[in-house]
Amino acid sequence: MKSDCFRYSGYRFSSQIISYAVWAYHRFCLSFRDVEDLLAERGIIVSYETIRQWCEKFGLDYARRLKRREGRLGDHWHLDEVFIRINGQQRYLWRAVDQDGDVIDILVQPHRDQRAAERFFRKLLRGQGSEPLQIITDKLRSYSAAMRSIFSNVTHRVERYANNRVEASHQLTRQRERQMRRFKSARHAQRFLSLHDAVRNLFRVGRHLLRSSNHRLLRSRSFAVWREVTVA
Repeated sequence: MKSDCFRYSGYRFSSQIISYAVWAYHRFCLSFRDVEDLLAERGIIVSYETIRQWCEKFGLDYARRLKRREGRLGDHWHLDEVFIRINGQQRYLWRAVDQDGDVIDILVQPHRDQRAAERFFRKLLRGQGSEPLQIITDKLRSYSAAMRSIFSNVTHRVERYANNRVEASHQLTRQRERQMRRFKSARHAQRFLSLHDAVRNLFRVGRHLLRSSNHRLLRSRSFAVWREVTVA
């Protein structure tokens, strides 16, 4: 715990304020200036540039800790890639979600060929620890070629509409991309989306499927996990 608290040493503001600013920026479609106003309303005067530095400094570490906490996700992987334009160049955001809609991992790459698919598969295997039962993709041939070289006995589905789950998960990324006026670099996109998706998994509790009391309980647990991960 001492080493965790040491991460905030030298900062004028407490870990509670820093983690709240990072959480608000990634949880909602806000700009750094919006978060600055939210803190100012509470009597905390901090510049938007400082909030940006907090997100860069602590964001990836928060994302790694959240991933370790959630452990292995579902065994049905829905994969899809969507293009994003960065500094006038086209890049591809590869994303995998499980059968429950939780984001397993993302990877920003310059291509969508077999080599890029293999690289993403290896990243998923490192994070999940074992092969899935089934992989659902579109009809991009890179997936089939990569699966033959990476997996031994995994079912591959490419039926129409079978991959709607992961395609719908790109919508929030597009929304934030517009809000941020596009990502500044591939590293920036990877860093931001890693925490953005991890926070989304943590606080996505299916409110429309639950009684209000159960929803409040799960939401409270999510906040408790966030405080533990950020040592706030």
